[in-house]
Amino acid sequence: MKPYKLNKGDKVAIVCLSLGLLGEKGASHELEIGIKRLEEMGLVPVIMPNSVKGIEYLFNHPEERAKDLKDAFMDKEIKGIITAIGGDDTYKTIPYLMDDEEFINCVKNNPKLFTGFSDTTNNHLMFNRIGLSTFYGPCFLVDIAELDKEMLPYTLEYFNKFFMEEDSFEIKSSPVWYSDRESYDKNQVGVSRISHKEMHGYETINGKGKVMGKLYGGCIESIYNAMVGDRYADTPSIYLKYHLFPSDEEWTEKILFIESSEEKVEPEKLYQMLMEFKKRGIFRLVRGIIVGKPIDEIYYEEYKSVYKEVFNDLETPILYNVNFGHAYPRCIIPYDALATVDYDNKKIYINSPIFEKERSKIKVKN
Repeated sequence: MKPYKLNKGDKVAIVCLSLGLLGEKGASHELEIGIKRLEEMGLVPVIMPNSVKGIEYLFNHPEERAKDLKDAFMDKEIKGIITAIGGDDTYKTIPYLMDDEEFINCVKNNPKLFTGFSDTTNNHLMFNRIGLSTFYGPCFLVDIAELDKEMLPYTLEYFNKFFMEEDSFEIKSSPVWYSDRESYDKNQVGVSRISHKEMHGYETINGKGKVMGKLYGGCIESIYNAMVGDRYADTPSIYLKYHLFPSDEEWTEKILFIESSEEKVEPEKLYQMLMEFKKRGIFRLVRGIIVGKPIDEIYYEEYKSVYKEVFNDLETPILYNVNFGHAYPRCIIPYDALATVDYDNKKIYINSPIFEKERSKIKVKN
């Protein structure tokens, strides 16, 4: 199921599905900036009530996080949903939603745009199992509420695709990348991020050729936790209960996209995580892989070496240093979209519309 694109005047909900940072006093200036930016785009932001109750409350009440998401889907005036930020326990919302037939039926009958990244991976994979195509892309706090005078241009370019009905588009390498901020305090409002010229572009670091498949993936730490429970021991049982991971047959249709978080995992840990994917046969099954740019280019070459070591006996092609996930800026990756990755020419194309055509524009034959 594809959602409908956004239009001027549409209401968009802001939800906190993990870390309740949006409700903290220290983020009030970001909340103000984000609301203003959405309004300048012609959208009507709806801050869901539980999303501003703070870190401690939301940590203790995952059912209230889930309620905000359900209520946003139940409200027919809300056309899009933007996550505030990630975290590390988003998976706790899954049972409240997947055991709720009313929620599942509402998602199926009222598909809506849903965007976010990082630990929001858990909700993306949940929606993917329900059948809704979502977007691994910008979130509210670090993208819409960018502290500079405007959103980062590349991020804004791809966010604006949420307003378009395109038959296809290319995901291009950004000509610049930005350092993460050392501080998000109010005194940073209007201060530009440190920018760097992109010196690498996309890099093919394994395999060759051109593949077509359906995009699927997310933050590697979140997926790994869902596999082995290294952070929260009950996560694998929840994934197993609701059949959230693809079957072997479903994996064979996929182009896997993975990226690492702001925690900047050491290369040895990345190796451990990748070997779990390999042990499960995923790297052998998928048609190709795209890997996100490491945040701040920390461990840039070391991560490349790890991938090469893990894939030394596999022909599965890998395109490295793509602008999605935690590094700045970021594009949008539409789940289940039919994509072509040209590993020889280092190109990524989305081959099909990412939105359902609006009913008013569907031509009816007499």
